[in-house]
Amino acid sequence: MTATMRAVVIDAPGGPEALRLREVPVPPPAPGLVLIRVEAFGLNRSELHFRRGMGHFGSFPRVPGIEAVGTVVAAPGGEYAFGTQVAALMGGMGRDLDGGYAEYTLVPASSVVPFTSTLDWATIGAVPEMLQTAHGSLTVGVDAQPGDTLLVRGGTSSVGLACIVLAKQQDMTVIATSRNPDRTERLHRAGADHVVIDTGSIADEVRRIVPDGVDGAVELVGTDTLPDTLRATAVHGTVSFTGMLSDVWTIPDFYPMDVIPNGVRLTAYSGAASDLPAPVLQGFLDAVAAGTATVPIAKVYPLEDIVQAHRDMENGARSGKLVVTTR
Repeated sequence: MTATMRAVVIDAPGGPEALRLREVPVPPPAPGLVLIRVEAFGLNRSELHFRRGMGHFGSFPRVPGIEAVGTVVAAPGGEYAFGTQVAALMGGMGRDLDGGYAEYTLVPASSVVPFTSTLDWATIGAVPEMLQTAHGSLTVGVDAQPGDTLLVRGGTSSVGLACIVLAKQQDMTVIATSRNPDRTERLHRAGADHVVIDTGSIADEVRRIVPDGVDGAVELVGTDTLPDTLRATAVHGTVSFTGMLSDVWTIPDFYPMDVIPNGVRLTAYSGAASDLPAPVLQGFLDAVAAGTATVPIAKVYPLEDIVQAHRDMENGARSGKLVVTTR
């Protein structure tokens, strides 16, 4: 291991050009923390928000990145052996402490999830945060059950595609949305039973497919479409507010009895590393290796192309997960 590493640093909020690739010291191991040799990391919308200075979290300068995959270099607390394959996610990564946009990252042991896989690192790098958010949205947010009817609003996002894959593994009927008709086949390939083109108002069309409304819905677009998603949901059905692809976070003058239909449940899911149990991650990776699950990768970039990767994420040029490899 060298004394220095390549890392992406943000000194202050800005556009994609605010991401600067630099040579910085490798962080020293410490008890309770795990030093990981990063092989790949996925890009996430929250990292775009952080880069812009949106929200009320994090500090600068910072190495961003709320997830990474690689192998353990050191764990002074004895939590993991050298060379263990691990994913790291959340726990303040990329916000309150330096994150995964680097060749090495030092993270709390509580943010680490071990696995064993022969899949390539780019494929593995697409999985942790995407799977954690999709799994948590379905289990914690919606409490979806086998055989339910599920609406995935924002289906061509990486989390949306993962939700579809996980839902079909439980024999759910999936209705997925996209604003772009050209992505209909992409959603069907992921497993969606029905595709609705999102005009901003889809509740009536969803109810033409499921007259009583869907049992559950994962809202990934934002609060601008949330009221319409609630109207597409059955009495005693549940909507999980999970994502903000539209960057619309709040509902002005929110009046619950006007926004939430009678008997429809509204929850939220934001997630933590503890919401991705090691058996769930291992099971998903094994399913990918066996060909019974797919990872919706849109494009893989080298670390030096991080600015272009953020540009592509910002303009929505690609459907699926964007992944960066470090070597």
